[in-house]
Amino acid sequence: MNTSSSSPHLRCDDVEPGPIRHVRVIGGLSECPGCGLYQRLPDLDPGEQASCVRCGQKLARRRRTAPLATPLAFCISSAAFYLAALASSLMTLDVYGRQRTVDLLTGPMELMHEGWGEAGVLVGAVTILAPAVAIGFMFAILVAASSRQLPDWAPRILVWYDKLRPWSMVEVYILGIFVAYTKLTDMAHVDVGPAVYLIGALMLTMAATDSTLDTEMIWRHRRIDSLTRTEGDQTVEVDYVHVDDIGMPPEDHLVACTSCGLVGELAHPVSNLSCVGICPRCEHRVWRRLPQSLTRTTAFLIAAIVFYIPANLYPVMTFMRMGGGGGHTIVEGAIELWVDGMIPLSLLVFFASITVPMLKIASLGWMVWQTWHGARGHLVARTRLFRVVDMVGRWSMIDVFMISILVAVVRFNAMASVTANAGMVAFAAVVVLTLLAAWSFDPRIMWDAAGRNGRVVDGLPPSVLQAQATRRPGPAAPSSPSLSPVGTGPVSMEPDQA
Repeated sequence: MNTSSSSPHLRCDDVEPGPIRHVRVIGGLSECPGCGLYQRLPDLDPGEQASCVRCGQKLARRRRTAPLATPLAFCISSAAFYLAALASSLMTLDVYGRQRTVDLLTGPMELMHEGWGEAGVLVGAVTILAPAVAIGFMFAILVAASSRQLPDWAPRILVWYDKLRPWSMVEVYILGIFVAYTKLTDMAHVDVGPAVYLIGALMLTMAATDSTLDTEMIWRHRRIDSLTRTEGDQTVEVDYVHVDDIGMPPEDHLVACTSCGLVGELAHPVSNLSCVGICPRCEHRVWRRLPQSLTRTTAFLIAAIVFYIPANLYPVMTFMRMGGGGGHTIVEGAIELWVDGMIPLSLLVFFASITVPMLKIASLGWMVWQTWHGARGHLVARTRLFRVVDMVGRWSMIDVFMISILVAVVRFNAMASVTANAGMVAFAAVVVLTLLAAWSFDPRIMWDAAGRNGRVVDGLPPSVLQAQATRRPGPAAPSSPSLSPVGTGPVSMEPDQA
């Protein structure tokens, strides 16, 4: 790892309590983003990966492919597929000799034309804007990583890529196209345009880019500055040591950058309520835990529950054909697919649009409730459940994408027409709010509240902090036989085959 530190190594116990004078960066140490356990990260060979010994979350993985050339090839392919998809037709509908051809832009434009600007902007952002930004950012990152030293602008691009990539929902849009196609085949002749196949190829190449990308190898091209700043704009020196050369520092003195994974040690216990300072490698603001995690998650969940009721009671779209028809709720749409014999598709829509939002709200609500009360049971199960919730949340957008396609293509006045309704906007709000709730929740605080991450000075409900202060000291029961007691040394993990 490249460093530019000229200061002598300074141990934590050599620093008097008070204002920060030095920050010590510890190489070879990694914090699990799922449970907050600090553990020694072994050197991995190509094809190996390392997982947390306590909760099982993947911490690092070395690809067998070329670290830069392979993702760059997929990234260039993604750019070509994306541009071709924008210039191609999505599908053509023929109703009694009248034809209508639509493309990717037609759906968001029609939603805004009907007065549902919020939904139109959302669909356009996650299907058109976000993929373009993600591809552009990835290309810039890979080009920057080809140099010996990562340029100063590259870390910011890499940080923003990690934040914006989940909003690119090309894979969900493909399923939305498939559901819309099955609904249209009963009423008219449908010709699938080349854009559908290009979007499918784009989905595969973007997934391959992420799969072959090794961000840790990219961060190794970035120097660690010898000076950094605290939140109060105080300049401090940065020292670098390797975890093999020192004893395990106190856990409450450690903090890991959530953007680049760099672990640092401060001279005093780290607060969960304030920003520690600026990361000396990626220049991102460093927090020990996501700020106001419980409060923000609770607020988003309450808002999602409020919108979930009208999203299921009000029609999401109105389908008219030859003067007849009416509104359809999400449940009615799933039932219609079942009656038409499309049972697997009906189950998919029901699961993604009804079950997933409800389970996300219930699961996150349970996690928040358990954390507020400092529950100590089922920590590994809760952490794994959070990973599932975080992974499946985007797939609830299937119905929103389907409606945007139907609104765009079925525009034949009295002969046949589809219009969006308020239920669709409410449902889109539920999806976005549950996504924000999941991204606001820090699963590490579940382990903090249970007293499994050492002493926590703040950032938890007062009752939990008081219970931890009065709890008898004693070694926590390890979640894995390979765990060592807190403070005796860094926990080691063994690499396994990816």
